[in-house]
Amino acid sequence: MFADRAKIYVRSGKGGDGHVSFRREKYVPNGGPDGGDGGDGGSVILVVDDGLNTLTDYRHVQKYHAQDGENGKKRNCRGKNGADIILKVPEGTVIREAESGKVITDMSGENRNFVLLSGGRGGNGNQHYATSTMQAPKYAQPGQPSKELELLMELKVIADVGLVGFPNVGKSTLLTKVSNARPKVANYHFTTLNPHLGVVDLQDAKGFVIADIPGLIEGASEGIGLGFEFLRHIERTKVIIHMVDAAGTEGRDPIEDIYAINKELEAYNPDIALRPQVIAANKTDMIYVDGGDDPIIRLKKEFEPKGVSVYPISAISGKGIRELLYHVRNMLDRLDDKPIIFEQEFFPEYMLSVSEDPYTVIYDEAAQEYVIEGPRIEKMLGYTNLESEKGFAFFQNFLKENGILDQLEALGIQEGDTVRMYGLSFDYYK
Repeated sequence: MFADRAKIYVRSGKGGDGHVSFRREKYVPNGGPDGGDGGDGGSVILVVDDGLNTLTDYRHVQKYHAQDGENGKKRNCRGKNGADIILKVPEGTVIREAESGKVITDMSGENRNFVLLSGGRGGNGNQHYATSTMQAPKYAQPGQPSKELELLMELKVIADVGLVGFPNVGKSTLLTKVSNARPKVANYHFTTLNPHLGVVDLQDAKGFVIADIPGLIEGASEGIGLGFEFLRHIERTKVIIHMVDAAGTEGRDPIEDIYAINKELEAYNPDIALRPQVIAANKTDMIYVDGGDDPIIRLKKEFEPKGVSVYPISAISGKGIRELLYHVRNMLDRLDDKPIIFEQEFFPEYMLSVSEDPYTVIYDEAAQEYVIEGPRIEKMLGYTNLESEKGFAFFQNFLKENGILDQLEALGIQEGDTVRMYGLSFDYYK
């Protein structure tokens, strides 16, 4: 069974507690504290595995725990670190926080290894707390607690081109003709029960990846039929081939079919409906015009004035397919070749735990700038994409929640003043 969604619970390892002990050895009259540190807890790490193409494994096992760190021991022996847990996922898997639905990470492109939850740090043993006035400390630091999350995992296949259309219009036949994919083909609705990817090779041009999105019918965006289950797989595609039965062999009008499917795409995600389309008018070898309108002419009159090209093809004989594929390649060449990546919206490191890392807020009189620095600030900037709207909103909220804005105002900052953080400069406005 094809599984492209899963809900799981993950937990990092707890840090081991520091140990309290004292040296009790013969011939060592003044033995001091020798409690060892606790080991660090294991982390939860996501890794892309090119050998996977579904999330089936996560349907059967739904709880994943990293190992806790061992407690410290006497004689300054440090506890063993807990083992990390590695969760392997197929490329294109989007990880969301279950309650809010916000994106934590998109395992696509260069993001092939992601630390989802870091393990708790081990506590210090009592050896660290000996001073000239406190030579026998009887306390140690406990390990940091584990972190936990409930996740929604959602696979969105990575393809340049999405192939959409009503059932039984010939999508699987076309995919078989133009690529190495071998989907099941038969003359009945919903032959295809899961998305298929195929690689299209062109002799004198760069190839592309095409995805057959099965089961789209009217009402799919509301959960009717199979289309709703697979609409997510078209979200990364840059060009849409809209395939219709130009001959109307099942009594449907091809123009009405196109409008109906586009309505479903817009209802699911308006951005998808705005992506470039080309119409593949299939089954031209079955068209019979006897005094009526030629369906190809009707399609061209209806859609080409709107900038949507119509290519008459026969998926069975191969007629017109070459011209269609090269047109799609030209469409892709005019678009940005960057992969479609879902931006991070949820930042578990800052929402699940209170950071102990320090920071400073000062006014640099020489530069006439307010300067914010420290490990907490540096870590936050490493997590945040300030060029995106969501990332910048998180950055502003971070400054507010940590009291940094209050400290700036206490130093007398005014609108238009400059704030500097590790080489980044911002103008301050309320």
